[in-house]
Amino acid sequence: MLNVSDDLLALLAATGTEPRPDSQLEALALAVAADLPVLLWGEPGIGKTATLTQLADGLDLPLTTVIASVHEPSDFAGLPVVGDDPAVQGVPMAPPDWAVRLVRAGRGLLFLDELSTAPPAVQAALLRVVLERRVGTLRLPSGVRIVAAANPRSSAADGWELSPPLANRFVHVQWSYEHEVVVRGLGGVWPRATMPRLDPDLLPSSVAWARRAVCGFLEARPTLVHRLPDSEARRGGPWPSPRSWDMTLRLVAFATAAGASREVLSMLVRGTVGDGPGLELLAFMDRLDLPDPEALLADPSSSVLPERGDLRQATLDGVVEAVRKRPERSRWEAAWAVLVRALETGAPDVVVVPASTLAALRRDDWPVPPGIDRIAPIVDLRRRVGAAR
Repeated sequence: MLNVSDDLLALLAATGTEPRPDSQLEALALAVAADLPVLLWGEPGIGKTATLTQLADGLDLPLTTVIASVHEPSDFAGLPVVGDDPAVQGVPMAPPDWAVRLVRAGRGLLFLDELSTAPPAVQAALLRVVLERRVGTLRLPSGVRIVAAANPRSSAADGWELSPPLANRFVHVQWSYEHEVVVRGLGGVWPRATMPRLDPDLLPSSVAWARRAVCGFLEARPTLVHRLPDSEARRGGPWPSPRSWDMTLRLVAFATAAGASREVLSMLVRGTVGDGPGLELLAFMDRLDLPDPEALLADPSSSVLPERGDLRQATLDGVVEAVRKRPERSRWEAAWAVLVRALETGAPDVVVVPASTLAALRRDDWPVPPGIDRIAPIVDLRRRVGAAR
């Protein structure tokens, strides 16, 4: 009976894999590569542990799993061991066996599971593990990465909210599942995600871009440097502080060097400083990445405009604003050439507002440029320019 059941179990376990992009896993892998502690939030049974196994295999790291909720504070802070002469030698704090194994290996992926069911005393003991990588008297090697997982308090057994000091040490990644992936996996084919790769040639420019973006944003929004949420539940998630902004800067650099998508970057940024500040930073980065209006005015025929409609609109508004600040006939005509270029390469609706504003900037002695004929059917610019005389 058991021999036959073993054969049946082997057949059930014989599944294949197929390549499939996975934004969640890419965000997780980038945060781990950046040597930042990551906390996966998700309902029970949706594959968080299986994901960590795949991540450990992809990074070629041995996986060590520690269930935080079944340990005492001393399991992380260390157990006192009295020696021959405590008054002279002191009382060292002996680390647990899993920490000793990680130190001997010199590398590994430490998975702290069930973090939201760990009581406050255990969470306090975990602070040094997560931030300083210390377990008792041992310091975990630089080759060790830390990932934790937690269930929302509503679905956690005897769940606790995370303390603000502990929550602020993590990159929070919301974990979910896709119906199609589960059905196909149960049918015998599970996804196999490709690990992101950093481009060595992009490292210096990625660091410069990340510093410019984060520092420029905080100069414009100084009240967001540190903002502790009012509610207990939100304090247990991502929120802005100097520590979390430092983590954000690092993640922006890593995501840029890896050529990550906007979706992945958004997951990382919002998972570090929260949804509001994170989305504001992303919008600020979009504006920083816009073409220089002066460069567009200098060579309109070769101008390359953003594909996204909102960014294209902002770029054209910037060109018109540059002419308004320094109105000259040559610059005014060049701006019309940029608008014509925008009309040729994208949706016409983004041209309407900047064209109307540009028409109002015309001086009496400036002739109507020929490019207006291309735009007139959309906004009736000939009538507008005539009225502006």
